[in-house]
Amino acid sequence: MPGDITRELILNQLHKRFAALPLNMELTVIWRQWVKTSMAAGEDPMLLLVECSYILWIGNRHSFMSDPLVSVIMRSFNEAWALRETLPALRTQDYRNWELIVIDSGSTDGSVELICGANPRHFIQIEPHDYNPGRVMNLGMRLASGSLGIFLNADATPQGTNWLRPLVTALADPQVAAVFGQQIPRLDCEAVYAHDYERCFGLNRESAIWEHFFSMASSGIRKDIWARRGFNEQLQYSEDDEYTRWCRAQGYRIAYVPESVAMHSHNYTPAQAFKRSYGEARALAAVWPSDPDEFHWMRTVLFGWLNDVRRDFKFCRRHRRLHEWPHALQIRWKQRCARLVGFRAGWTSYRVNNTSSGNPTNLDM
Repeated sequence: MPGDITRELILNQLHKRFAALPLNMELTVIWRQWVKTSMAAGEDPMLLLVECSYILWIGNRHSFMSDPLVSVIMRSFNEAWALRETLPALRTQDYRNWELIVIDSGSTDGSVELICGANPRHFIQIEPHDYNPGRVMNLGMRLASGSLGIFLNADATPQGTNWLRPLVTALADPQVAAVFGQQIPRLDCEAVYAHDYERCFGLNRESAIWEHFFSMASSGIRKDIWARRGFNEQLQYSEDDEYTRWCRAQGYRIAYVPESVAMHSHNYTPAQAFKRSYGEARALAAVWPSDPDEFHWMRTVLFGWLNDVRRDFKFCRRHRRLHEWPHALQIRWKQRCARLVGFRAGWTSYRVNNTSSGNPTNLDM
């Protein structure tokens, strides 16, 4: 009886260890049948444990060697608080064949020490005023040894060991130019921003029916397609949106990969919310395909704000956070006003001025 119990415990342990490996189903069936046969034949449990551990090691090594090298490109700036979770989460991924490239914009909070401790293949440090998102991401892609560039913000923490593999798998299709994973808000995320994450990444996400949506915080792109054009370095915001719009225009697909989950959110102040919405709307004007007169105060600001706060009210009520709705009213008003002002500024800068000077806007670098 004690021997049977020991064998059963060892068998259960090995099953758990084996199930954690990314091996194919046929090999799994063969392995389990071999274990059962060996146990029935009365093989010594400890010898069986050693033999199976060796098989598991070989299987894991085979999986590592068969996976293509991918380059994880990380942007950071004073985010040591997040790197303490993000870097260890990256090391635990079941997809093992990756290199790390970090571009830091002058961190002074201990981020540099944490990054160096992660032994990145490349660690580039720039001054804060030199930061341009398109330029930084192009630099990361030029440094990448892998055929795929996987982007992970320093404050986007992978959830579980299966964050990386689904992104890589989706990019195996040569017609898929870019992928982005699911993002869930942090526990301290304010309701107005938690609502945005639900709309963008939730179970019944609204972003699926939007004209276009992409998020770079946890994403990936194919290097062969990037090499044709790269990220636009004229833009300070929405460079990922502009690049993936270009990919779609070339006939490629953009894929959402909900199996890849990262925790990522920001609690912007009203001033920060205004600045971000202004920058995104200004960049949108550069690629806007329709009539610019669709952006006007009545539609963009007033009606847009009323619609936003109506949705926010429902979200706050559903999640018992109605006390945060007044804050949402303020944030949405800032965002809506910024959207109109930013779009008009961008239209003048990218479209009117360039056209009048005889240099139509060309974002194809």
